[in-house]
Amino acid sequence: MSDPLFQRFGREYGAGDVLFREGERGSEMFVIQSGVVQIVKRVGADERPLASLGRGEFVGEMAILNDKPRTATAIVLEDAKCLVIDGATLEHMIAHSTEIAMRLVKKLARRLDSADEMIQILLNPDPKARVLMSLKRHAEGFGEESGLGVRVHASSDDLAREVGVDRTQVGDVLERLRRLRIATEDEGGILITDLPRLLEFLEFVEMPLRFEG
Repeated sequence: MSDPLFQRFGREYGAGDVLFREGERGSEMFVIQSGVVQIVKRVGADERPLASLGRGEFVGEMAILNDKPRTATAIVLEDAKCLVIDGATLEHMIAHSTEIAMRLVKKLARRLDSADEMIQILLNPDPKARVLMSLKRHAEGFGEESGLGVRVHASSDDLAREVGVDRTQVGDVLERLRRLRIATEDEGGILITDLPRLLEFLEFVEMPLRFEG
């Protein structure tokens, strides 16, 4: 790779590699240049996926910003190339680049919004609504734009574990979305071909609960 930034800070990882584990002390963050990295968190005896991140996203920043143990585990899903930045380098970048500082602030704010949204998802009593809300969260927070729509790097199994529903219920929702030409599942994850219609469908599903409230 001829990119001088990658030559200085870059590392390559294979699918299945663990960038860091929950509970470990951390001194580095990772900026994803290619590939997919999944973030998972322990919930009881299980590990629950929180997000699948692609090019341009970064992970592991909180451990070097607040000097606390990692709050989740990062696993490479697809062969990845990352910039690996330590605390001193990050401080230097922030001090000398307003653009980098603003990007970091905006991404951290988005992460907080996504965490709040996850809480709202888990509080929803309707399992199918939780699946749709999770798809919306992934698409808006971590999705990759393409000519065909927004790609979510999460499988139906990931969604089932994330929102605590049965795999068959996720399959039913995805099949309904496929028939409506809103989303399709493939080897790369879930492709949302019509995000506005997904949001409309979610409002329709949530409407009875609003009236009950």
